Amino acid sequence: MTAARWRCFSYGSLAIAAACGKHATPPPPAPAEPSAAEVQIGKPAPDFTATTYDGKAITLSSLKGTPVVIYFYPKDETPGCTREACSFRDTWNELSATHATLIGVSMDNAESHKQFVEHWKLPFALVSDTDGAIAAKYGVPLKKHGDATFEARQTFVIGADGLVRKIYREVDVATHASQVLADLKP
Repeated sequence: MTAARWRCFSYGSLAIAAACGKHATPPPPAPAEPSAAEVQIGKPAPDFTATTYDGKAITLSSLKGTPVVIYFYPKDETPGCTREACSFRDTWNELSATHATLIGVSMDNAESHKQFVEHWKLPFALVSDTDGAIAAKYGVPLKKHGDATFEARQTFVIGADGLVRKIYREVDVATHASQVLADLKP
């Protein structure tokens, strides 16, 4: 086997075409994933309208004038998500004293959210993002586990002026509620 022919088998598809003297067109670029750069601190938060677990419509732009915390989480009734939700519940008196609206977002349906709220006595809104459209606006990645798709755990703190104040792309459920509370205090 000649050296050129050996290179054809050794270096992958582009090297094969180049080493074998064939003209190859480069592969098309991969589809763009939602960019975290779409949401930036100091820029307006992307608007959305969603339905809460109890059937009420909620639109982010209608909340302008008060701080808003939007937290994305993977799944109702899972250990990490329950711990995070309960930590927000347990600091609710302090959080509500900041006049902030807290919105939990996951791909679970309204019935799942309703059961989660009732089981853990959560005093804040949960909305369904079954198609991942809200997550896409915020650059929150979707993750696969078997046949199921989940949103990554991320949080956005939005000021009363509608501008993004803080972005948490990594969340520690043990300390997150206290971090968010500190972000909301003047």
